[in-house]
Amino acid sequence: MTDHDMACTCDVAPGNQPHRHRELQPEPPILSSILDHIGNTPLVRLSRLARSEGLQCELLAKCEYFNAGGSVKDRIAHRILEEAEADGRIRPGFTIIEATSGNTGIGLALACAVKGYKCIITLPEKMSQEKVDILRALGAQIIRTPTEAAWDSPQSHISVANRLHKEIPDSIILGQYTSPYNPVAHYDTTAEEILRACGNQLDMLVLGAGTGGTLTGIARRIKERCPECIIVGVDPVGSILAQPDALNSASTAASMYYVEGIGYDFIPETLDRSIVDHWIKISDKPSFAMARRLIREEGILCGGSSGSAVYAAIEAARRLEPGKRVVTVLPDSVRNYMTRFLNDDWMDKHDFLDRDEEMRKQNERDAMWTGARVKDLNLKRAVVVEINMPVMEAVELMKANGFDQLPVITTRGILRGIVTLGNVLSLTTTGRITSGAKVRDVMFRFQTGSSKKFREITPETPLGELDHFFENNIAGIVTERLSIDEERVAFTPVHVITAVDMLSYLMSRNKDAAAAAAASSSS
Repeated sequence: MTDHDMACTCDVAPGNQPHRHRELQPEPPILSSILDHIGNTPLVRLSRLARSEGLQCELLAKCEYFNAGGSVKDRIAHRILEEAEADGRIRPGFTIIEATSGNTGIGLALACAVKGYKCIITLPEKMSQEKVDILRALGAQIIRTPTEAAWDSPQSHISVANRLHKEIPDSIILGQYTSPYNPVAHYDTTAEEILRACGNQLDMLVLGAGTGGTLTGIARRIKERCPECIIVGVDPVGSILAQPDALNSASTAASMYYVEGIGYDFIPETLDRSIVDHWIKISDKPSFAMARRLIREEGILCGGSSGSAVYAAIEAARRLEPGKRVVTVLPDSVRNYMTRFLNDDWMDKHDFLDRDEEMRKQNERDAMWTGARVKDLNLKRAVVVEINMPVMEAVELMKANGFDQLPVITTRGILRGIVTLGNVLSLTTTGRITSGAKVRDVMFRFQTGSSKKFREITPETPLGELDHFFENNIAGIVTERLSIDEERVAFTPVHVITAVDMLSYLMSRNKDAAAAAAASSSS
């Protein structure tokens, strides 16, 4: 097995063989395939963030999510694959196997789809479902491994890839952790693009470290042209890549981190830590908060590790004199994390939300609704169905009242869930229920941990608290509590509330306020 604790062995300078180097080429107006749309990504000035943070230097970001597969890893995936073809190590009919945190896998699966290779990707379970879905769409076979498995464990994504390689004939592991063409790809292209855009003038480079190819390749070339440029490495709390080792002392207690694509529990051969002048450790919460700011304040649709890089860049830039230039790299896009840091519920579950910011937003919502509560909507009494009612009777009840869903209660009036017209239709057309089915056979139960999660809404609930609820729900059930015994309570439905009810109330109130203002001005 490869020794992943050894020093970097990848010498990427052009005079050193046997590595092949390529001249940076402009993108042609018409591409022969989507693989030609890798590289030549934009370098963007983050003027709004820099201004809001009080920086007096120039802050630039290389937006790597403009690559064909959506990340910086497209560069190395395409390059390593093509070099393996040039060396005759792969040929038509081969299976490409790779252990990855997702983005390299997407880049490889993209290239394999274009070139006709079979692709197998092993990746830890913590990686987002969006990455898995993209990999499957590209035709890759995915094997998930335990997140907590150490790199040298038989269950790790690296070990599983090695085992598959031994078992599958005509297969190859391209090896992003060991391939010299990982840093070479960045030495030849990413670094050269930055240097040309900056006119060979930059004072600080801030880069996240994962496999180390991005950091090693870019930093080495830029140091050749700009020897005084300060290289700053970014490493998440929970990883061991930073130096000195004392910086990683907190990692034992916080070995789990949610930022994807940077940090490891071993030192990859493709990472040259000696080129880094200064390391910054960063935790999940400020990383995700900064990624959200990049989206909101700069319109940059980036991923979580981009937040890590920019947060570190801002902290490091505070030490520079006015007028200096800082460059960082944004590795991937928000596409991979729609159910992660972009989702308030996920952020809240992991205690990553900024409580002061959330309180400010809630105060704004409360101000808009001026203290109004659910009881102020004057809602009609809820129409309900009993759990043992025939489904067809429930459907007729919905049709008669113009509803597409109704609360389901027991004979004692206790709320158990909801029945929806859409679900009944789906189950009926697919033959999964008969004409004699009962409501209990088609309902969504609140108590069983199903997708229909119960949110207690009472007549006293402030309307401002329901704004977020109606972003993901079309209706809510207003309930009152029933005591079952000294320790347990149940709920009985009294009203059904929709976003339309809230909008109607708001429009009516605004209309009344406008009429009152007009009457006051005329008098």
